[in-house]
Formats: sequence, structure tokens, C-alpha cells
Amino acid sequence: MRTDTGQVFKLEDYRPSDYLIPRTSLDFRLSPDATHVTALLTIERREGVAATAPLVLEGDGLTLLGVAIDGHALAAGDYEATPDRLMILKPPAQRFELRLETEIAPSRNEALMGLYRSNNVYCTQCEAEGFRRITYFLDRPDILSVYTVRVEAPHNEAPLLLSNGNPVERGALANGRHYAVWHDPFPKPSYLFALVAGALGKVAGSFTTMSGREVELGIYVEPGKERLAGYAMDALKRSMKWDEDAFGREYDLDVFNIVAVSDFNMGAMENKGLNVFNDKYVLADEETATDADFANIEAIIAHEYFHNWTGNRITCRDWFQLCLKEGLTVYRDHEFSADQRSRAVKRIAEVRTLRAHQFPEDQGPLAHPVRPRRYREINNFYTATVYEKGSEVVRMIRTILGPEAFRAGMDLYFERHDGEAATIEDFLKVFEDVSGRDLAQFALWYHQAGTPNLTVSSAHNAAAREFTLEIEQSVPPTPSESRKRLMHIPLAFGLVGADGKPVTWTAVEGATVDDGIIHIRRRRHTVRFSGVSERPSVSLNRGFSAPITLSVQQKADDQFFLAAHDSDAFSRWQAFNTLLTDALIAAFRQILGGKQAVFAARLAELAGRIAGDEALEPAYRALALTLPGEADIAREIGKGIDPDAIFAAREALARTIAEANRDAFSALYDSLADNGPFSPDAASAGRRALRNIVLDYLSLLPGGASLAARHFNAASNMTDRAAALAVLALRHSGTAEAEEALAAFEARYRADALVLDKWFQIQAGVPGERTVDKVRVLMRHPAFSIANPNRVRSLIGTFASANQTGFHRADGEGYRLFAETVLEVEKRNPQVAARLATALRSWRSLEPGRQAKAKQALLEMAQVENLSADLRDIVERTLA
Repeated sequence: MRTDTGQVFKLEDYRPSDYLIPRTSLDFRLSPDATHVTALLTIERREGVAATAPLVLEGDGLTLLGVAIDGHALAAGDYEATPDRLMILKPPAQRFELRLETEIAPSRNEALMGLYRSNNVYCTQCEAEGFRRITYFLDRPDILSVYTVRVEAPHNEAPLLLSNGNPVERGALANGRHYAVWHDPFPKPSYLFALVAGALGKVAGSFTTMSGREVELGIYVEPGKERLAGYAMDALKRSMKWDEDAFGREYDLDVFNIVAVSDFNMGAMENKGLNVFNDKYVLADEETATDADFANIEAIIAHEYFHNWTGNRITCRDWFQLCLKEGLTVYRDHEFSADQRSRAVKRIAEVRTLRAHQFPEDQGPLAHPVRPRRYREINNFYTATVYEKGSEVVRMIRTILGPEAFRAGMDLYFERHDGEAATIEDFLKVFEDVSGRDLAQFALWYHQAGTPNLTVSSAHNAAAREFTLEIEQSVPPTPSESRKRLMHIPLAFGLVGADGKPVTWTAVEGATVDDGIIHIRRRRHTVRFSGVSERPSVSLNRGFSAPITLSVQQKADDQFFLAAHDSDAFSRWQAFNTLLTDALIAAFRQILGGKQAVFAARLAELAGRIAGDEALEPAYRALALTLPGEADIAREIGKGIDPDAIFAAREALARTIAEANRDAFSALYDSLADNGPFSPDAASAGRRALRNIVLDYLSLLPGGASLAARHFNAASNMTDRAAALAVLALRHSGTAEAEEALAAFEARYRADALVLDKWFQIQAGVPGERTVDKVRVLMRHPAFSIANPNRVRSLIGTFASANQTGFHRADGEGYRLFAETVLEVEKRNPQVAARLATALRSWRSLEPGRQAKAKQALLEMAQVENLSADLRDIVERTLA
């Protein structure tokens, strides 16, 4: 485990390496405790670099067995070696062959970085800096090398031997061993190296590219689980076709393989031609996976495949440019999912995710620009800002330029930078070149942290037939950035008349307005629309055209009107969500003041109208009826957060809506019953989602527990079964119905770890002070393993991030359990521990008592000696 050195890496310090490695040959003799790795590296000194410049290669915990140059072993005085670095003091020539022999122990690698074992399968994870745990290397993304890999292992232990690229050769050896050779003709950085070896079952397929090439497809899973990979294979083929149609990108190798493993730090990894996946994002059928699981599999399969061009063929020059591959590829997978499913529903889901994860990041001590300027540990910058906000920045480029210029810019990007390690400046330049626009001000979205806010007021002069918008932008201060520069914000808008139709105008002044977009570039804009005879309702940030917050001086009547009539699906949802949020904040304050929460009757009535509006697709109605989460409400309140009061307010509103719509919800619930065969398609999933959200409301009424129990017992798929179990556990904790359902679920799925994760997750989310003790008990369950990231995330991650009343228990016991567990996880897996620790990033927003206890938990973690670089970085920035 690497402990913190205090080193800070800065973008301004980037410089190319003195040496290149154009070719890399690797030979692996696999063994659980003593894998022998031979690396033959072609080294070239860059032009202009002094002949006396030493060659310095990175390592991480390596055992060096031998080092030679051009076939001659080096003497001890020719190099300096530690487990973490190898320095060749006097490289002999402009170009030479460096041979390195190292030994590693995959079975003891619990950090799951580099080469490790998962259920007796060898696999690798090298992003960001895992390759240096395999051999000494210039382990940085701007070192592009052509790899040839030979893998050798006992046939009975590892009949399957995979690596990047195309298969070249395979054969039998003495003593029951065998080998395979793979060659990847496309230069790639070391973080994209992959190796998998073991006994796995295969689902085979093929895809014919747009040029007529036949590509062999393979998805490898634990033997016996092949039937669960069919949906992933279908998603892969649809992804390959979509990328050809939408971006003109054709796959370039003869084979494309996916391997599913049960021990994995992330969701998946885009290694060239050999994607390695967390098995939860591959395995699915209606008995074991929810509709959300199917959607995630589809999106993540697509995301990793799309990396073949945005990440692999064009990679990032340095880790500061991480958003260049991740934000862009998230945008691409979002567009894919929108085309495969419902664009409106997908957009709302994207924004909910952004607000839940990225907005708090921007508002707290871990805030950083989409392209960071400095870091201590790069693993801690795989964040919602880089991924989700990075995607929104790409979307804004398309909004500003229009679809045709955006596509032309992407085509030029692929043409100009194929085979290169690129930068954000390279990316923006192609769009400037094809459009003739200056994107210098827009580039601040990459360089400046924080969520911009627009304050908007309006006025109508009936006599002059003039409607005016007063718009002011601001960006709140963030760590190390107290003064902010003005942003270019594309604000999509609409003026809606009393009949629900668009209001037109004859002229506009005060800002550039085109294609329904107001381009906000100055601190203040006074935008006047002429020829507007009636006062319109203003629909702002339509389609969530920019990742901003809005402070709009708008009457509740306008919000109710837009929630019923706005033609923009996102803005219609937003109007209703704003009404719900405002009502919940008011109720929170009433409860803190010792009063009973009171809600306007028309709010519950509107919920009922939306639920029954057959003109709206069921998935959209389900999202609209989903109340803002407790963390969302806390974020809007900002300071002095009492999670118990927020929970009480939310429960009171849910009960008010349920009671006001009892008969209509009952009829809707019955009408949505589906006795036909299961299908994971978007329409069917939407109907299930609407029925299950209505069940949640009905469960608050008398007889609700019995209704949920009947739903659970009658369920023919995991979506309905898990939804009913959640209703019973969260709404009726401790009742006979809840306990019986939990026991039945465990008995049915105790042999399926991924499904049992749902069981852990649901119980970790049960509100109230007793859940801390329940989590401690569940940590002793035979199916729970603190060494497995999926188990840890399902139980501890859910408790810390999705259980506001349990985690923030007033006596601080939730924080104590959390700190203990994070430190225990850190001993094995610093990366997972650090990501868990971000759950306390908003501790300063809590009321004073909880705030003090949360700070104490952070301080106790900070005071631990020899803390990993990953965890210390998060804890110290959170405390700063």
C-alpha cells in the first residue's frame, strides 16, 4: 500500500518524458503466489534530450529479479532499484532494448490494482497507475506503445488465456502447461493493458461492421452463468451499430471480448479489445435483475465500448485531461441510452444523478474543475465532476454549435488526433475550426470549479407590449478559487402563453438569442422581447441546457401552470419538482419550529393528475411522482441540516399525496398489473416503475403492509420483488410482513451474491436510529465480505450515502461505525476506502451537534499513522 508522500502533481508542471517506449513485449508465467513477468521494452530517447539523462521507471511494490540492456545484464552500479522505482543511470544509446524480470503475487493483491485473482481467475486493472504493480514502466498516459503479450499457465487452472488485441498463436507445453500470444497493433498507454486467465464460460457472438468486416464477440463469465449474459451481448451489438450510425466509428480489431469478474473496484474498464467488467453490469435475467440493472448494463456496456475511440484510439495526454475521455464518453453513452429508450425520461434521470452527486461535490471541500489543475492521488478524481459534469460540458458545445457543426467537429477530432494523447485544448480547437466560433470564454467550464447560479426576474409592460428578463450570473467560491470569472451559459428558454402555446416576439435585445437559447456571457443581461401582448410564463433551462442552479422570482401559480402545460418535458418535470421541493423545505421549517407540516391541497391534486395522465409515458409519471430525496432537500436548505426533520417532512408529504389520491392510485395500481411474459424494454419497465411508485404511496394507507406483502408474494420478476421488499423494509420495518419477506428473500437468493447485495442494500437504507446496530449485525453475515467491493458498497456505501437518518444518528454512532469500517477497508483496498469516505463531504452543512461528531470521525481517521495516499487525500481535503 502506498502511503501519502505529500507530493502534489500540477498541470502547469507537465512536460514530456525524456524517453519513449514504442514497443512492449510481455511474457507472463502465471502462478498465484509467484507470477514471473518478463518485459522487453524498446526504449528511445527523445530528440534533444541529453545523452546523460537517466531513465527512471515507476514501480509499486515490485520484486526485481533481473535487468539487462541489449542482452547484457547490468552490473549493480549501473542502476538503482527499489520496489517503487528503477533508475538506469547511464542509458547506452539513442535506442536500446531493456529487459526486466519481476515477480508478483496476484493471490495476495487485495487492492485489486495491477494483476490479481478473483475467484481463481487472474485479471488486471491498470487504470490509473496499476501497470507499475506488474513491471517497471513509464506508467503515464502519453507513453503509447504497441504491445505483444505471451501468457503461460497450467491448462487445468487457466484453460482461457486472454489479452489485448488479436490472437496470434497458442499451443501446448510440457507439464500440462499451455500458452497464448496476443498482439495489439494500435499503440496504447499502459493503463489500457489487460490480461485475463482462468476457467470461464463463453457466450459467443459476431458483428459485421459497416465496411463488411466480421468481428468475433465473446463475453466470458463464471461457468454456469452463461445464460445471464444474453442481454449484455445484445447491448454490445446495439452499441457497435449505434456508434457507426451516430459518430461514424467502426470497430478496428478482429475480436472484442468482455470478461465479468466478481472482485472489481469500479464498474468496468475499457482495455483495448478486452473489457473487464464488474459482474453486476453483465449478468441479468428477470429473476435476478431489476429494470434499473438492465438499463445500467446497457449503458455501461455501451460506455466501455465507446471508449474504443474516445479514450483508446485517442487517449489523454496526462491525467489532468481525464474528462477528455470520460466526460465525452459519458455524453456518448447518454445519447445512446436516450435513443434506445425515452429521451425525456433519460434526461430527467441524468439530471437527478448530476444534482445528487456532482452538485454537492461542487458545493463542498472536494470541489474541483472538470479538468483539475492539481492532485495528490489521481484515483480520487474519478468523480461526478469529471464524468457527469464533463458530459454536460460536451452537451453544451452541441447546444451552442448545433448538431451539424458538432458532428463535423467530432469527425475532425477523430481525423486529426487518431493515435495521439490529446488535451482539452485540442478538443475545443476542432470545434472552433469547424464553426469559426471563439470558445475561449466557454472553456472556463473546464477550468473553473463551482456550479453557476442565474438569478432571474421578469416584468411585462402591456402598454408597450414588452416582456423583460433580468438575468444575473454568479459562481460561488470554491476551495482555492475565491474569485470567479464570467461564464458563457447557454440558457434554453420558452415563453408560454395562457393557452399553453408558445408566445412569439417581433424583436429581442440585450443578449444573443438564437434557436431558443439566450447566451449569457456578462454578469447582467436585460433581455427585452418586443411584440409580447400578454404576460407569459417563463420556462427556463429547458432540457437542462446548462448545469446551473436557478433563483427565479416566479409565483407558485406559474410553477403549477408550467407543471401542467410546459411543452418541454424536462421543464414540466422541473416545475413540479420545484413545487415539491419548496413544499418540503417549508414543512422542514415548520417541524423545526414545533409545528405540524401543512401542504397545499392543490399540490396533492396535481400529483394525482400527473399520475393519471395517459398522455404522459408511465416512466415519466413515475419519475414525477418520486419525491425529492432527503439529500436533495438538504442540499437546497444548505445549512443547519437536521436529517430527522427532513425525513418527517418527506413522510408527511408522501402521506398527504397518498390520502388525497387513495381511490385513483388504487385504480391505477390495479390497471398496471401485467401478467404477460417479462420484457426489459423501456415501455414495460416504465409500467412497472409507475405501478411500484404507486404501491409505495398506497403502503402508507391502512392495509399498506398487507398490500406490499401480496405484491412481494405475487412478483414474477426481480423488479417487482425488490420494490415490494423495499416498501416493506423501509415503510413497515419490524412488522411481521417485513420480517417474513426479508427472510424469504434471503432463503431464495442466499447462493447468489449479486442478488443478496440488494438484500443488504435495502436493510442498510431502513431509516431510523436502529439501523446502525442492524448494519453491524449484517457485517457478520456469512455472505458479507469486507474484501469484496460490491458487498462493501451495498451495505456500508448505502448506509452512508442513502440513509440520512441512520448515518447521521444524533449521537454520532453512525459516524463511528463508518470510520471504523473505512479504516478496515483501507488496509486491503485504499481506493474503495477513499471513495467511501466522500460520504462525509457535506458535514459542515449539518446542525452543530451532528457537525461536531462528524468532524471528530474525520479527525480520528486523519490521525491514523501510515494512512494510504488515497484516504489521506480525501480526509484532509474534507477537513480543510
